[in-house]
Amino acid sequence: MKRTFYLFTIVTFLACNNNHPNPISTPDPNATKMFSYQVINEYPHDTASYTQGIVVYKGDMYEGTGNYNFSKLRKVDIATGKSLQEIKLDNKYFGEGLTILHDTIYQLTWKEKKAFAYTLKDLKMVKEFNVDIEGWGLTTDGKDLIASNGGSDLYYYDPHTFKLLKTQSVTENGTPSHDINEMEYIDGYIYANQYQQGYILKIDPATGVVVAKTDVTRLWDQARATNPKADVPNGIAYDANTKKIYITGKWWPKLYEVSFSQ
Repeated sequence: MKRTFYLFTIVTFLACNNNHPNPISTPDPNATKMFSYQVINEYPHDTASYTQGIVVYKGDMYEGTGNYNFSKLRKVDIATGKSLQEIKLDNKYFGEGLTILHDTIYQLTWKEKKAFAYTLKDLKMVKEFNVDIEGWGLTTDGKDLIASNGGSDLYYYDPHTFKLLKTQSVTENGTPSHDINEMEYIDGYIYANQYQQGYILKIDPATGVVVAKTDVTRLWDQARATNPKADVPNGIAYDANTKKIYITGKWWPKLYEVSFSQ
């Protein structure tokens, strides 16, 4: 009787195990793809710069910095990190992202909802615009200006009037993205820092879908090891002539030339 009971128990146990196999962990096929980056070169970066945006145009780098009383527009020597030319914004403005289109520099402000246009040669302000959003990041696709406000949308503006043309929602894995900050348009995609995180998002501007991302937290950690007050990654620039990509952050001691592997 005992043998029969034991046999029945074992058979029942095996049958139950076959009906309920242990789960096997498999990658989520819908998860955002990760791409890697490689550091090609390192250059000095001014740790006094609360970087809000960088851009390379015709071989020269320009940087917009933030914080009330300290916001600037600067032309920077890439090799040394030194300012070659700069202007200071009025103390009431908190400078944000910038971009260059047709030899005109455009720079956003944060809560003031203003944008400024400058001449490329002497950084002279030639126009002031009213903007209907808080300014965060700014880039261009060669036709329109594209801004972010720290949320999940991209805002397309006419560069002559700053009239809103359209809004594009950005999604990741089917849900709204968040904290879109400094941006750069590279080969048909928008690359964007995600505020307070180490991610750089690769966004398809036609659909707003985040098609891939990379994590530059390692460089952020290196920045903080040298300068404890180094803040978030914030700064992506692309030299269309040399195909070089540069990244940095707020109060970072270095500017990095990187390549993206995708």
